[in-house]
Amino acid sequence: MALTSTAAAPPAATAAPPTPAAGQAPALQIVPLRALPIVGATLVLLVVAIAGNWLWALDFFHVAGGALWTAVDLFLGFVIGPIMGRMPIPARVEFSKRLMPKMVVLMPTLVVCTLAAGWQLARHLGNLSTTYPEHGWLVASIVVVAVMAVVALGLLEPANLAVLFEFRKPQPDGELIGRLMRRFIYAAGVTGAMQVATLIIMSRLATG
Repeated sequence: MALTSTAAAPPAATAAPPTPAAGQAPALQIVPLRALPIVGATLVLLVVAIAGNWLWALDFFHVAGGALWTAVDLFLGFVIGPIMGRMPIPARVEFSKRLMPKMVVLMPTLVVCTLAAGWQLARHLGNLSTTYPEHGWLVASIVVVAVMAVVALGLLEPANLAVLFEFRKPQPDGELIGRLMRRFIYAAGVTGAMQVATLIIMSRLATG
């Protein structure tokens, strides 16, 4: 009787997980979700400090927020800007993809904390009254800070979002991105210079 041997059947192939197509980058995240809990907690603490009239907490939010706002503007305008101007375009694009989403949540948070806490401090300390000896300097400070806030929220933030939405397109417009980035960096430099003026005014108020 002839012996017949049967070859072992190969194991069933398992479906491989889908992989992104070659050269296809993952979708850019416009708002960094990991930062939202930190931003939410910061704003909640700010509201609690305002509602409870905690002067020490309001002073902390105003000083810390203003210091960080000043540092970020000066760093972007006078350090990051010149460096990016000398970087190759691909490196500039990759750097912007990592920087701009963080700025979406950072700058509005700093602006809100600085302005809200500063206004509450001035109100509680009676600095808004026309009888305050340094009322003129205070008005000058409010005007400068108001202009900076308009630039930050009305110019920097829209340019930031426009760059991010352009990055998400299948074929981003490099020329448009370059113009928007220049607007962003120049505006940050202008507000950084205005921050120096604000520091001078604040120093005058503190020693007046």
